[in-house]
Amino acid sequence: MTDRLNNEAVDMDASICEISAKSRGQVYSGIGGQAVLEGMMMRNGQKYSVGVRKADGTIEVMEDTYISMTDKYPICKAPFIRGIFSFVDSMILGTRCLNYSASFIEDDPEDADKEPGKFEKWLNDTFGEKLESVISGIVMVFSCVLAIGLFVLLPAWVASFIKPYLPHESLLGLIEGIIRVVIFVVYIKLVSRTPDIMRTFQYHGAEHKCINCVEHGLPLTVENVAASSKEHKRCGTSFIVYVMLISILLFMVIRFDNIWLKLASRLVLIPVIAGISYEVLRIVGTYDNALTRILFIPGMWMQGLTTKEPDNSEIEVAIAAVEKVFDWRKFEKDTFGIEFDE
Repeated sequence: MTDRLNNEAVDMDASICEISAKSRGQVYSGIGGQAVLEGMMMRNGQKYSVGVRKADGTIEVMEDTYISMTDKYPICKAPFIRGIFSFVDSMILGTRCLNYSASFIEDDPEDADKEPGKFEKWLNDTFGEKLESVISGIVMVFSCVLAIGLFVLLPAWVASFIKPYLPHESLLGLIEGIIRVVIFVVYIKLVSRTPDIMRTFQYHGAEHKCINCVEHGLPLTVENVAASSKEHKRCGTSFIVYVMLISILLFMVIRFDNIWLKLASRLVLIPVIAGISYEVLRIVGTYDNALTRILFIPGMWMQGLTTKEPDNSEIEVAIAAVEKVFDWRKFEKDTFGIEFDE
């Protein structure tokens, strides 16, 4: 009986939060983030923070700056080009933040007593203090190559075997896109079975909830964040969805009979597709109207796979990361005319 009453109270709080948020509407705040190991990164302009829940239960939050290529070089801000450089920036900063969060994972005491192997000694002697940066670069390159092979080249190669059975050649691009979506969904389903990835998806949900809470003019408290939506229009998952959808439309028009030319075209057109997808994501995330709400639907469906409901301890970490680089009280006063006490 008590559990049922508690659940009803939580549902009532969520309903009140939802009604209040809808009455104010959502306003773009300019902040964004990324889930990391046992925490999250929050970015506001050139400032970013990383909040991590340590093994002893305390929250560690660091603050630093990152000057993106779009800030360094004005040409990188040009439409359809800025999406490419923004993606590269997110990869670089994301890897940096993941490495920072990984530094709080406690090593096995038995491993600490072991002597480093010959290869490990060679790496330390060769690269010294730059070793971490070198490893991060290798991991990032390997991840990009793996992603391109798995989600770009493999679907095109598999679809080529289906071509003789299609009534019209233009359907090949559609079949290839469907295969790409299936591979992505299966991949997400498989990796989410591991406890660490599941917790990362929960922190991903906490990140979205914090941003939604602030952008709807609500005070950034655990209760309000918990009651906010875990889907957000500017999510990187939505960007991936737009990449897949736009690639379907593009490859239904651009066709090659030669399999090698087909695979090469997929590689060459990656920047074009990424640039278009970024512009679509930017429009959907900035404006709120009937068209953008329709365009958000595929991304919202896919975010159901990459975001999970966080618990209160994860929300506390997310709030700490937000407050380190973003004055949400000033934002809500300037935007909604509402003042909240410290």
